[in-house]
Parts: sequence; structure tokens; C-alpha cells
Amino acid sequence: MRLFNTSIIISLFFTSAVIAQQKPQSTLPRPKLVVGIVVDQMRWDFLYRYNDRYGDGGFKRLLKQGFTCENANIPYIPTFTACGHASIYTGSVPAINGIAGNDWYNQETGKRVYCTEDYLSRTVGSTSTAGEMSPRNLLSSTVGDELKLATNFKSKVLGIALKDRGGILPAGHSADAAYWFDDATGGWISSTYYMNQLPQWVQQFNNQKQVEKYIRQGWNTLYPVTTYVQSTADNNHYEGKFQGETSTSFPHTLTGGKGLGVIRYTPFANTLTVDFAKAAIRSEALGKDEATDLLAVSFSSTDYIGHQFGPNSIEVEDTYLRLDKDLEGFFNYLDTEVGKGQYVVFLSADHGAAHNPTYLKDRKMPAGYWDGDQVKKDLNSKLKDKFGAADLVLANFNYQIHFNNRLIEHNKLNKDEIIKESTNFLSKLDAVAFAIPMKELSASTLPEILKERIGSGYNPKRSGDIQIMLNPAWFQGYGTTGTTHGTWNPYDAHIPLVFMGWGIKPGSTNRPVKMSDIASTLSALLHIQEPNGNIGQPITEVLE
Repeated sequence: MRLFNTSIIISLFFTSAVIAQQKPQSTLPRPKLVVGIVVDQMRWDFLYRYNDRYGDGGFKRLLKQGFTCENANIPYIPTFTACGHASIYTGSVPAINGIAGNDWYNQETGKRVYCTEDYLSRTVGSTSTAGEMSPRNLLSSTVGDELKLATNFKSKVLGIALKDRGGILPAGHSADAAYWFDDATGGWISSTYYMNQLPQWVQQFNNQKQVEKYIRQGWNTLYPVTTYVQSTADNNHYEGKFQGETSTSFPHTLTGGKGLGVIRYTPFANTLTVDFAKAAIRSEALGKDEATDLLAVSFSSTDYIGHQFGPNSIEVEDTYLRLDKDLEGFFNYLDTEVGKGQYVVFLSADHGAAHNPTYLKDRKMPAGYWDGDQVKKDLNSKLKDKFGAADLVLANFNYQIHFNNRLIEHNKLNKDEIIKESTNFLSKLDAVAFAIPMKELSASTLPEILKERIGSGYNPKRSGDIQIMLNPAWFQGYGTTGTTHGTWNPYDAHIPLVFMGWGIKPGSTNRPVKMSDIASTLSALLHIQEPNGNIGQPITEVLE
């Protein structure tokens, strides 16, 4: 009898040892969920410009409970949407990750390329071509990719944005899914790169037809229009009109044109994005098991609205007041669904925006518009007179001059001489502060910080041969309403950056940090390898 009991004890001991080897006794401390929030075209000062009108649960909660980096800047030019989203999640710059603009020119073929275009992929969820997209043009890995590798692909990674590039590039190559908005159907779609059909929960969400409801109700201000004292008068010549409207005043009727795509130009698309993100968290059970998940959310409407109305408009102020409420609801949802203190969230922007030049000039400040198409035409004419060949300039694009390299080679022309002649022509234009041939960047008299930003944004296979830098408050544009971005100046390059939640120490710093430091900081927090093109450094003050 005693021998029988002993054998049972020995058997139980070895069984327990085997189980212990199969299931670790403790796991590496990590948050259950990482939520990245990018607010498209959010200037840094928008954290504070409307601060008196924000509630306690949105932007103010981030600033009070989180850690804010007050001097975060984009370390490259041009400052465009695709570049920013890629840099945040790769910890890299266009020179390395290859995302040299929203579009670029292949320097070998002369073909224009959209950042996420992929004709090997097909649309999922619509009959439109809006889903022929993937991250294949991104040359480096993302935080999500590295999280997948670190957990043997147990982690889930999703990207969500109205813009395809805002959802695809942050999610990375190995993401479970990326979703973006389709103007044709008014629903969320994806591509065959990720799946062959939309999950049931996405189909159910689309079937609610929320977009049609928002369009029918129109857009009026959240509060009485007279309380928007941080903005210019409601009807003015700095703002663009909605189709079918005779003024820029509230309320806006949204049924005059653009179809379902008009929702992009309203703050309701941000609410739609939040609701879809909540549905993704719930339906995909994000943050519900031992493997950390990552959700990348980008709010695109702020960019569309900013481009149309400009940063001093009541429309932009109303959008941020509504976004503040959306963020509060989102954070409360995360507290309940994932658990307060169990997730980490960061908020940043892909770029900022300039003041409208006409608005500045009316207030006696130097500013202006630069007609890039006319400059291209004039430069081509001058080069034809000098070298005998037409259309040597392929494009004046991304504040860079792109040459027709095939034509130059075919005509056996000296490209260095063409670049020299072009540089001399451009440098004499009133709006141009500098025109710098990339081969001569290191020897130029530019401040070192600008040399660094130009070099970091230059990808030899995708960027032009001459970098153009305009005078402050000048930008390339053809109209006189709204605004844009793309330059090195603080209004475009100074971005908000706030971390909150698991593993984050509340506080702030004015130490200069870079957009490319975000991925490295997240990697340090998660104890994973940085993305393979990372050049950033962890912001150690953020971490507990």
C-alpha cells in the first residue's frame, strides 16, 4: 500500500514538472493593449489653444495623467501624412523606410507612385478600387511587426483610419488587418493583402449606415457660434465652401456634393472612427489574453477640415471640441473594456499646418503662395533653351525637383550641368530661401538641423535631385483658402506627443525629442526589439 502511494506521488511530481515547463510560472510585465492615436494635421498648440473649452476626460486627462513631450519635432522633410504615420511606427525616416511622400516618383522609371498602392491586392468589402492597397512600399518593420515577432505572432495588430495610408502604414506588414473608409459605399473596407472577406462584425457595423444619418443631419456648432472666440468670424474669405453653399457660415448642409465622401470633411467622421475602434476592440477581443495587442487609430477628418477651412476657423475649433468628447468616451471605454491602468495610449500627429497666407498678410505678416506648376513650366523653358531638350523637369513635387532621367540619358546630356542651371534659376525666385542640390548638401551653408532634416527625408530612389526651401509662411498652393503643410517650419514640424497609462510616469519635458523616438520608447516599454529601420532613442523620462 505504501509503495502504491509513493508511485502516485512520483507520478504527480513528474506530471507537475511537465506542466510547469509547458506553462511559465510568470509572464513578462506588459500592458494588455497599446493604443496609438494620430490626429492628422494637429498642430502642437491645439493642445492648449482650446484648453479652456476642453472637458476633463479627453485632452486634459492625457496632460494630467500622462507624460507630455512639449518639444517633439519631425526630423525630416517633407512633412506629409504618409511620412508621419510611417515614421511614428517605424522609428525611422523616409531615407530608410522609403515613404518619401504621400506620392513620389520612381527615379528609374519616372512613374508616379502612391505610397500604399498595390495592384496585386484587391478591394475587400466594395466593388471600388479603393482597396487595392497594402504596406508593400514600406521598406522597414513597425512596432506592431516587432511585437508580433516577440510574441511568436500571438499578439493582434490592427490599423484603423479614414485614409488608407493612415491605417495601413502604422499597422505594418504582418498586421491582422487594416481598415479604411470607402467613399463609394460609406463603409469600412480592407484588401486581399489581409483577408478575403470582411469579418462579420465589420459587415454589421457597415450595415448600420451611420454615414447617411450624419450627412442628413448636417453640421452645426456644438455650442452657440458666438462662443467660438478663439477663431475668426464665421463667414470669411480664408475658408473654402462646401459644394452647393454660398458662404462658409454654419450650419453646413452636407447634401450638395461629394456624395458619401463629404463625411471626411466633418467631425462626425472622427466619431465614426471611434465607434469603429470600439467595435474592433470588442469583436477582436483586444487586450483579453496574455499577449499584448496593438491598435493604431488615426483621425483623418482634422486634416480634411484643416485643408478646407484653415487653422483659425470655427470649423476647426468645433472639430477639436468634438474630438475632445470622442477621446473622453474612448478612454472611458478602454477603462471598462480593457481595464484602467491595463493599457497604454499615446497621442501624436503626423504633421501640423501653416496659417493661411492671406490671413497672415491681412495682419501685416510676411507670407505667400508659390505656384509650383508655373515654376516647373518656366524652368523647363529655360532648360530647353540651354540644352535643346523639352520637358527635362519631370515634376516639381514634394518641394523637390525631379528630372526626367531617361530623357537625359537618351539625349546624352550632362545631368550635373542641368542641376547647376536649375539651382541657379530657382535660387533667384523671391519665394525661395534655398535651392540645394542633394549632392552638395553637406557643403551648403544651411544650419545643421536643416541639413539633417533634408538628408533624413531623401531617398535616392524616390526623391528628387534638388530640395527647395521656401521662406517662412510660404507654401506651394494655387488657391487662397484653407491651408496645407509639408515644410520644416515649426507650424508643420512641431507636433503634440503625450503618453498615458500602463508603465507611464506622469510629467512633462521640454527636452527636444523626435517623432522617430516614439517607436523606440514603445519598444523599451514592451521589452521588444526596435523596428529594423529604427534610428530613434527611448524617451526615458516617460517610463516609470
